[in-house]
Amino acid sequence: MARSKELVPGVGRLSRSQVFTKRGLYKGIKKSDKPAGEEPAATKEKAVGGAKNGEKRVIPTVKAPRYYPTEDVRQPKKSRKSHNPPGLRSSITPGTVLILLAGRFRGKRVVFLKQLESGLLLVTGPYKANGVPLRRVNQAYVIATSTKLELPGFTVDEKINDAYFAKTSTKGARSAEEEFFEDGKPKAKETFPATKAADQKQVDSAILDAVKKTPDLVKYLKSTWGLSKGQYPHQLMF
Repeated sequence: MARSKELVPGVGRLSRSQVFTKRGLYKGIKKSDKPAGEEPAATKEKAVGGAKNGEKRVIPTVKAPRYYPTEDVRQPKKSRKSHNPPGLRSSITPGTVLILLAGRFRGKRVVFLKQLESGLLLVTGPYKANGVPLRRVNQAYVIATSTKLELPGFTVDEKINDAYFAKTSTKGARSAEEEFFEDGKPKAKETFPATKAADQKQVDSAILDAVKKTPDLVKYLKSTWGLSKGQYPHQLMF
């Protein structure tokens, strides 16, 4: 008895691509409305100087490569994907207090400033209130609260973008011998750039002025958030 072509009525045993391959539809002649262009000639005549050279010579139109690679080098596949940053959630607006759910400062409350070109959120503690500096966070790992600061006329400097947070690359030891002798030496501590510290103070000054206008808001930003036994986030109001 032949196998049924359908698992159930309306659902085939093979997928669309499997049927396409099995029927050999890719071998069919592709019809096109465009007129077929003339193929370029493989050879051409070239005038040659000299009485004994025949005055003309037939040469190929496409010159063959002079060298051939000895090994087949795999070329990386070019991606056709384009990065489209996600849209901002309607509950997140400049001045909204967010709760971080992941990372080094998880459980901390921060103030949202703006969305960067990459789609990440630029937030700050502010640093003087709870120790959270200017950071980039993914909006998938934050909870937007109903608390919001009024920041009239406040704008973040354009230089604070994704490139602002790029780490400087440091070169390691040149050889294995140098790396062996460097193990016993204490590593030099990286100093925080003075320019970034000044930027942090400038942003925090405007945020703290707005925070002090609301009573007990500084204590609210300093406190950390967490779930107790029997609490569920989808049942809480933030």
